[in-house]
Amino acid sequence: QAQVIESGGGLVQAGGSLRLSCVVSGRLFNRYAVGWFRQAPGKEREFVAAVSWNAGTTYYADSVKGRFTIAKDKSENTAYLQMISLKPEDTAVYYCAAREHSGTVGRTRVSPDWYDYWGQGTQVTVSS
Repeated sequence: QAQVIESGGGLVQAGGSLRLSCVVSGRLFNRYAVGWFRQAPGKEREFVAAVSWNAGTTYYADSVKGRFTIAKDKSENTAYLQMISLKPEDTAVYYCAAREHSGTVGRTRVSPDWYDYWGQGTQVTVSS
């Protein structure tokens, strides 16, 4: 069992930056793949980025590629989503998710159903 807690959301102007944090509790953090998703009002939850258990592989949605970076700090049981060049269309509730998985991440790891543990979400609002 694991607990997932996100933080770092807020209000930022277009072109600005934010860094989201995701703490995954449990002694097996090193074996978890971590994904970030987002959900805007009236829309379905969509995949943003994922990182493998050893941070050896990452995968991004086309809409954020080149602007967002996902990383893991195993010593702190924390995953991060660094977001730059933010756009109003990035406005959403951002969710962190985790699953115990020792393989890579890629296009087969973009479904919310694949992840077992979820945080409560953190709001990101980008003003124009």
